[in-house]
Parts: sequence; C-alpha cells; structure tokens
Amino acid sequence: MSVSAHLEELKRKHEALSDQVEQEQRSPGSSDFEIAELKKQKLKLKEEIARLSA
Repeated sequence: MSVSAHLEELKRKHEALSDQVEQEQRSPGSSDFEIAELKKQKLKLKEEIARLSA
C-alpha cells in the first residue's frame, strides 16, 4: 500500500470516529469513558496522519 493510500485510509477512519463521537455525545445512554476512548483513538489517528504527512 502506498503512503498516500494509507493516509487516505487513516483520514477515512478519523472521519468515521468523528461521526461516532458526535453520535455518542448526543445519545443519552452513552458513557463518558466510551466517549473518551473514542477520542483517544481519534487523536492517535490524527498524530499518525501528521507524522506521515511530514
């Protein structure tokens, strides 16, 4: 897999996590722990995207 294809895949996963975080935050039964875990995953992806883009 090329670097650009890998970057696109990471960006797609990041966007999907963003949507999931928003959905969980709107849901009355979601836990803060679950939202925090999703945000951590999202941050790791963002850092990986930044590292590969540099």
